[in-house]
Amino acid sequence: YFLLLYCNDPGFISYRSPLVSRYASKEMAYNFSDRKKFTTWRKLWIYLAKAEKALGLPVTEAQVAEMESHAEDIDFAMAAEEESKLRHDVMAHVHTFAHCCPTAAPIIHLGATSCYVGDNTDLIMLRDGFDILLPKLARVIDRLSNFAEKYAGLPTLGFTHYQPAQLTTVGKRACLWLQDLAMDMRNLQRAREDLRFRGVKGTTGTQASFLQLFQGDHDKVEDLDRMVTEMAGFKKAYMVTGQTYSRKVDIDCLSHLASMGATIHKICTDIRLLANLKEIEEPFEKEQIGSSAMPYKRNPMRCERCCSLARHLIALLADPLQTASVQWLERTLDDSANRRISLPESFLTADIILSTLQNITEGLVVYPKVIERHILHELPFMATENIIMAMVKAGGNRQDCHEKIRVLSQQAATVVKHEGGDNDLLARVQADPYFAPILGHLDNILDPKTFIGRAPQQVARFLSEEVRPLLEPYKAEIDVKIELEL
Repeated sequence: YFLLLYCNDPGFISYRSPLVSRYASKEMAYNFSDRKKFTTWRKLWIYLAKAEKALGLPVTEAQVAEMESHAEDIDFAMAAEEESKLRHDVMAHVHTFAHCCPTAAPIIHLGATSCYVGDNTDLIMLRDGFDILLPKLARVIDRLSNFAEKYAGLPTLGFTHYQPAQLTTVGKRACLWLQDLAMDMRNLQRAREDLRFRGVKGTTGTQASFLQLFQGDHDKVEDLDRMVTEMAGFKKAYMVTGQTYSRKVDIDCLSHLASMGATIHKICTDIRLLANLKEIEEPFEKEQIGSSAMPYKRNPMRCERCCSLARHLIALLADPLQTASVQWLERTLDDSANRRISLPESFLTADIILSTLQNITEGLVVYPKVIERHILHELPFMATENIIMAMVKAGGNRQDCHEKIRVLSQQAATVVKHEGGDNDLLARVQADPYFAPILGHLDNILDPKTFIGRAPQQVARFLSEEVRPLLEPYKAEIDVKIELEL
């Protein structure tokens, strides 16, 4: 029964990672696919053969041409059958490649170890993964920059300890998010630029097999390493390796992705809190359903998705940390199965939350009237210091005024907390003859824009000096929009 079911509908009776089946972009899913992996292995064997031929080893043009003609046509069924017999994935693909390249068979993988294709392919995938992520991060920063600029002067309640504090602006708060994203951009750029190629190093990193092939000619071994590195699109190779490149490289890459996950979790948590206050909302589709039971609900599901996946991204960092710490001497194989999961999942998860955050930032909705109502509810308490200073300028005594304001504030707080009424502090101030000298100036004293300090100026300078320059390398890709699809 199950065999029949599988044959008729193979996609629904075995586990599929939702990272790929539900969320990830096509380009990132392909980047870590078997097709990309094993065609890259074949390309690496071709690079090696070309370089060995150029340096005088007995590799013919016909052999190279034969390998190039079969670089893409992989018989995956044959490779799987070979691996089931050999229990070795690299040798299974060597045999599969050799089967369709009988002339080149004797020189495929000549002098190399499994990590020549395994590790070098991983480094190519990491590099290409960063190349997919960086423009997406740039687009998020661009959308959020536009948002910050638009609302640079819109006053809003600031919160510390999630209690109302001094006013800030909607745009200035967005700049707090942008500052973290800009740090993530610089970190990802550096991690991408620091990546090197493992190159041609042999079984324990000594290049002994290649030194033997070139009959002790050290220069040719170095030339071989350099030529293959350049063919793979890298500027440099690691000068020293064991059997593998240092697993601290994986820590370096994934730690910056995890750090970005923390940034996005914080941003989306803030938006969720503001959505509860009805001040800001993520986009909500015309036919979107917020709850199966409560039809009025507008749940922030995109932000919740980002938070959920960001936690997974952060948690994945434990894998490379532990893997690097337990690599014995030149290498142990207990890194392999773990890295097959942690490396792709980190990049896939980062890709998903960036795409989702772009969609959110392209459609953020702000409700100024709600924000104004919340300000007016708290502003009387915040304005007390300004009222005191105005009274002193009008000839009053600072201590007497402070005591008057203290008593009236406590009375107003009682109305708010015990009676559920509105904050009537201003009405009490206006009714008290003591404050008659400043009543004509009260509206100016209570203008919310006088409470936001240099927030608009800070936004303008920050965007101009720190954010916009970061986006310059990605100008050609900045206008791409994201359509979220399941």
